[in-house]
Parts: sequence; C-alpha cells; structure tokens
Amino acid sequence: MEISGGCHCGAVRFRARVPDPPLPALNCNCSVCSMTGFLHIIVPHADFTLSSGEQSLTGYSFGTGAANHLFCATCGVKSFYQPRSHPGAWSVNAHCLDSPPALEIAQFDGRNWDRAKAALDDSHGAG
Repeated sequence: MEISGGCHCGAVRFRARVPDPPLPALNCNCSVCSMTGFLHIIVPHADFTLSSGEQSLTGYSFGTGAANHLFCATCGVKSFYQPRSHPGAWSVNAHCLDSPPALEIAQFDGRNWDRAKAALDDSHGAG
C-alpha cells in the first residue's frame, strides 16, 4: 500500500510504499524520540519518495553522529529521518501520516541502544 505525509506547515511532503496493515512500528524511549513523540515506521530507501521540501530540511546529529535527524526549518516537525538502527532505510513518523493505517507497535529500548539493536536483529533473523 502507499502512505503519504509531511510536516505541519506542508513544506515537506513524502510518500512511501509499505506492507499491508497492520504496519510494524517502533516506539523508542531514547532521549530524542521520547521528547519528540516519534513513532517509527521503517521504510527502505527505494520505497520512499520525498515529494517536496528538500530545501526546507535541516539536520541534527548527536552521540555517534550516525543518525541524521531531519527537521522542517519552518515548523520544526521531524516527519522522517535517517536512523542509526536502519542505515538502508528512512524512519517515517507515524504521527505525520495523512491517514495512519493500523499499526503493530513494538517497544525499542533506545536508552540501551546496542542491546536493543541486537535484539531487533535477532528477532528479524539479521543477527
């Protein structure tokens, strides 16, 4: 199925191809995700299209610098970003979708990132 969404002011817009619902989503408790309320839907780069707003995006990195948190420079909303945990995919914020599908939400212990990533890999056979 196809999903679409974007930031609050509408400058940043995207669409993506995802599996049929319920769509897997991750609820991370790391410092930035818990403060911003980000709910992750992982979308491979090849299945994601930025429709508009590339010039409106500004980035923020911290810690290892592996993640590139992208925000709309106008409204400040992070509708998607490049996560450290999935270097071949974008993380789309379920809260920024135009019509959110049914989600199957799993917890991700981002405060203990290395252990949580290993557990995630093991549960998906990538470990």
